[in-house]
Amino acid sequence: MNDLRATVRLQLHAGFTLDDAAARVPYFARLGLSHVYASPILKARPGSTHGYDTLDYGCVNPELGGEDALRRLVACLRAHKMGLIADIVPNHMAVGGSGNQWWEDVLAWGRDSRHAHFFDIDWHAFAPWMHGRILVPFLDRPYGKALKDRMLRLGLDAATGMFFVHHHEHRFPLCPRDYGAMLSGVRAPPGLCEELSALGADHLGAEDTRTQACRHALSRLVAWSGSEAGQAAIAALLDQHDPTGACGRTRLHDLLERQSYRLAWWRTTPDLINWRRFFDITGLAALCVEHEDVFDAVHRHIIDLYADGLIDGVRVDHVDGLTRPASYCHRLRQCLSAVRHLRPPTAPDSLTIHVEKILHEREHLPSSWNVDGTTGYDFMDQVSAVLHDAAGTAVLDGLWRDHVSDSPTFAMTEYNARYLILRNTFPAEMLGLRTRLAMIAAADIDTRDHGMERIGVALQALLVNFHYYRTYFSENGHERHHADHVTLNVAAKAARSDLLPSYHDVLEWITTILGRTGGQDAAVCNAQERFEHLTAPLAAKSVEDTAFYRYGRLLSRNEVGSDPARICLPVARFHDENLRRHRMFPDTFLATATHDHKRGEDARMRIAVLSGIAGQWHALVNRWIVGNAHCREHRMMPDRADELILYQAMLGAWPLEPWPDAAARQDFQERMAAWQLKALREAKRHTSWTDPDAGYEDACRVFLDRLLDPALSGAFMTDMHTLVGAIAPAAALNALAQVVLRCTLPGVPDLYQGTELWDFTLVDPDNRRPVDYGLREKSLRQATSLRQLATRWRTGEIKLHLLHRLLAFRAEHPLVFQAGSYEQVEVSGPARKHVIAFVRRHERRSLLTVVMRHSWGLFPSPNDLSLETDMLVQTHLVLPVTGRGSWRSILHADRNHEENGNLSLSFLHGIIPVECLFQDG
Repeated sequence: MNDLRATVRLQLHAGFTLDDAAARVPYFARLGLSHVYASPILKARPGSTHGYDTLDYGCVNPELGGEDALRRLVACLRAHKMGLIADIVPNHMAVGGSGNQWWEDVLAWGRDSRHAHFFDIDWHAFAPWMHGRILVPFLDRPYGKALKDRMLRLGLDAATGMFFVHHHEHRFPLCPRDYGAMLSGVRAPPGLCEELSALGADHLGAEDTRTQACRHALSRLVAWSGSEAGQAAIAALLDQHDPTGACGRTRLHDLLERQSYRLAWWRTTPDLINWRRFFDITGLAALCVEHEDVFDAVHRHIIDLYADGLIDGVRVDHVDGLTRPASYCHRLRQCLSAVRHLRPPTAPDSLTIHVEKILHEREHLPSSWNVDGTTGYDFMDQVSAVLHDAAGTAVLDGLWRDHVSDSPTFAMTEYNARYLILRNTFPAEMLGLRTRLAMIAAADIDTRDHGMERIGVALQALLVNFHYYRTYFSENGHERHHADHVTLNVAAKAARSDLLPSYHDVLEWITTILGRTGGQDAAVCNAQERFEHLTAPLAAKSVEDTAFYRYGRLLSRNEVGSDPARICLPVARFHDENLRRHRMFPDTFLATATHDHKRGEDARMRIAVLSGIAGQWHALVNRWIVGNAHCREHRMMPDRADELILYQAMLGAWPLEPWPDAAARQDFQERMAAWQLKALREAKRHTSWTDPDAGYEDACRVFLDRLLDPALSGAFMTDMHTLVGAIAPAAALNALAQVVLRCTLPGVPDLYQGTELWDFTLVDPDNRRPVDYGLREKSLRQATSLRQLATRWRTGEIKLHLLHRLLAFRAEHPLVFQAGSYEQVEVSGPARKHVIAFVRRHERRSLLTVVMRHSWGLFPSPNDLSLETDMLVQTHLVLPVTGRGSWRSILHADRNHEENGNLSLSFLHGIIPVECLFQDG
């Protein structure tokens, strides 16, 4: 069985099941992949298109085909010597709706539930009337109106004997202790009401763990409700609680007031929520896997699947959403390793663990976590940045500044977005943290005068200036504590400039508390945990889901894991990062596209060319702004920021060839419109998801439609076709260089579904559209040379076949990548700034990789992407002479080059200027 070598990420759902994945395994194997890397496979909310809304950790999702389909997929993978990596979601699960037994048990029994500690609930919330209760903000209107409008209806689940209040797709269980009083007026069987009313904390638990007394009482209710007399009595009971009349509303309200939860309008969430969510998604409640029994319940089935040989590794979703990530990762590896001996002989004796983590520019994954690496956002940022040209920075800055004066820099855009999100999205989380800090202050005579208001002002300044996802002070003995102190102090220094001097002392005190190590003080640990659970969602929602849609200097740098303030990464720094990755995490994933990316990998590489033609882009955009004025329905809709962002998004997604017919153009138009609506609402400037402005949205849609109407757009469509055609060769070389780097640098190349061909997709759901695998399989079966494919490069087949050649080489010579060195190659000559070159060596085998960057200035041919510049002849690679023979191309079968310590790049003449040369002495 092959080790982890290359993966393909698949998005599984009812429309693409485990059996559908199995049908594609022969193609994946032929392409050269070693593992399928699947989205979550456990039971999720019905109709889920992504699987991150888990309902039950104990079974494989029946919508994907269940465990039988999983076994069929794995059997097919084993037959092709491939493995399976499963995405797991330990940080949250789906709530609301119905079907989550753990959550419904907590709603029914409150703090007495055996699952109360599964979720991060603050039972001592800031509002006295919420103490001991859970806010349940799933109503589509205010609570009182929901009652009057008959939107809350009582019902009995005849199968379980449980009463629920229903609201659309949601159901809220009533505590069985209240059933006795409810049933007393409808002639229930003798003793049943008393039996139900007597249920105490010692009788409680989930449906499968309730004590005999509870099960007996509910079983009697089920039996009686199925009888003729019981049906009539239940009907009468439901009628008594019908909110049509005032008496029914009062009874239903009184019944709900006795529950351990408070039903509320969804708009109350930011102010009143008293349990932790995944970011700001109320339908996803955070889990407390730091508790051993919660960890066991969440992972038991995944561990069984590993023991049974049905999975070979895991990808941990949003690891920073866990309270103590390092401890979690250690325990996960320990538990999986403990059953490794149970795996069948047909399964590989291997285990990989990768974590989804967003890393700041100067942040690195801690080696002490005992994982194999990240899911690749860090590489996606670096490989993109090194292919951008810093020369265009000033001009692009000027273009953006000329038209968007309110937030001309990304730093200012991010600051404003953080402030907005903290105020509008997380006020309850902010209040909870502020309250905990105030309690700590009040307990010390030296700090008791730090009042709530002063703490809140200083804390807000610290949070809006905190640029990392989180610190890890709540985790004792963590190796990052020194780096975390630096991070915290940098944020505090920036916060001081936002505060009056009278607040500096409280800021310093807050920083000291949040940075305290040792973990003996429970109150301090709680405050640290709350801070660390707030900074991660604050970063995600303010930066990735707000600022990225507000700041449009260059959209190719507005990507998850990237810093839009930095356009380019120097080659030397790129090599340093690769060398570090080689030393620390040689099996980390190398991704250039994910299910969460903001735009497709090749759309990103096309927009990147603007960094090399900034002057031309500046002139063209200014001409469009004037020339497209007639396409506006209203004078300032869209505003300049949204207009500049729209032009870049269209450029990235624009087809390489003219639309074959009006239907194809309409499909593009609908895709762009869906993207535009999401972008406008995520930006939260003129409209938002919570408060949509139909007038602004409609005006922006009219502008888009007119731009894409040949009868109305004037010169715009011709200009866009011309621009895309002009930069497409350079964009294609960017994209092909990205493929070569991903497949030859230290790490494990990860292919996102369908991106074997050109990927000009937009943000989800556009990047999750069905993949035409038939087209890809047909192309792969047609063996041909890369030179021939270069003459029809616009089809994208050259990308697929380049990927195939590289993955086949990895399969043939795995040790070159698993154990080989990484050595930067010095470049001399006039084209040196355009070259990235390195060698991977293992024993007597060497692989030399050479790709070109900033190729716009080298004038690639629109016919076959080749470069005919004399600069290549005059540019040389400085290589050691080993005496091991000539270099042979692994991309072009007929090309060999004599070993030379000063190798000229003339070997790139006549071919696409990316090359991998192999020396096997």
